[in-house]
Amino acid sequence: MSGLIVTEWIERSGGAERVLDAMGEVFPDSDIFCLWNDAPERFAKGRVAESWLSRTPFRKHKAASLPLLDATWRRAPVRGDHEWVLASSYVFAHHVRVPDPSVPKFVYAHSPARYLWDPESDDRGRHALVRAASPTFRGIDRHRAQEATTIAANSRFVRDRIARAWQRDATVIHPPVAVEAIGEQQDWRVDVVDAEERRILERLPETFVMGASRFTPYKALDLVIAAADRVGLPVVIAGRGPDEMRLRARAAEAGVPVEFVIAPSDALMYALMQRSAAFVFPPIEDFGIVPVEAQAAGTPVVTGPVGGQIETIVPGVSGVIADSTDPADLAAGIEAALQLAPFDARILSERFGADRFTRELQEFVQV
Repeated sequence: MSGLIVTEWIERSGGAERVLDAMGEVFPDSDIFCLWNDAPERFAKGRVAESWLSRTPFRKHKAASLPLLDATWRRAPVRGDHEWVLASSYVFAHHVRVPDPSVPKFVYAHSPARYLWDPESDDRGRHALVRAASPTFRGIDRHRAQEATTIAANSRFVRDRIARAWQRDATVIHPPVAVEAIGEQQDWRVDVVDAEERRILERLPETFVMGASRFTPYKALDLVIAAADRVGLPVVIAGRGPDEMRLRARAAEAGVPVEFVIAPSDALMYALMQRSAAFVFPPIEDFGIVPVEAQAAGTPVVTGPVGGQIETIVPGVSGVIADSTDPADLAAGIEAALQLAPFDARILSERFGADRFTRELQEFVQV
């Protein structure tokens, strides 16, 4: 049946983009609408439509565009032949207006906008102007959430946030993770074909801990370095982003070697995960796809006690939930993780695999 999938901005990588890819596969005849599309190769030509914001400088300045988003979503191109609308939302995509009240609007929420509802976890929420405007925007946001036919959350952690912010209940549908494909390859090093990436693998120490994410302060990769420093193990930090120079400065102060791997291929990322003794993940995440990938590669995860990522770990089997994200507690978590027995990564398949997501999303979008 003909439907419309709407999402925020489409980037080249990210958890929301992986969910969007899966939604597009589950509903291959659907149209897609976004604010702007920075990865035009993801979908067939003509399938994705962009908002007027894509033709303005706001495309490069997300924070500046925020006051315009509600009005933009209210003018989204929902056509008369669209029989349903599915919003993949982590800011305001769920504000999309559906003119025909008989057309259901389903919302898959990665989180209510953190800069409004959880400002301590989003730098934008700390700005004086945002704080001043937040009460008004929260009222609008909660009101728009009442329009949804049904809501799904990507974790129980986000479901609880939805209940507090929007005063709505939600069904939990965890995002799809390629756990089967990751776990089936016994040695991802054989799939690393780039010469420079192979040299990276060759110079790695025998034992190391790993952190990986976008390089932003929120992801707290500096805590990975600090915790590894306390246990005296080398560190591999993989990813890319604007916080790279600060992280490199912190690494220069550490008493252990720190290797930065910038923008690794999937094969190299999974090879690094397989090789690492523990994967350390300090942020409070809505769900956390990367820690699931690490477990699928057979590596125990060490994380703090708050966030959606703790729902993905079997404590004492596939990872350790530390008492806090203080480096001392994370270091104790690393030491505990090093003592864990090897575990069967297939325990993840039924909970996080792509087939499971397809089935649950189809049940959710009942049209």
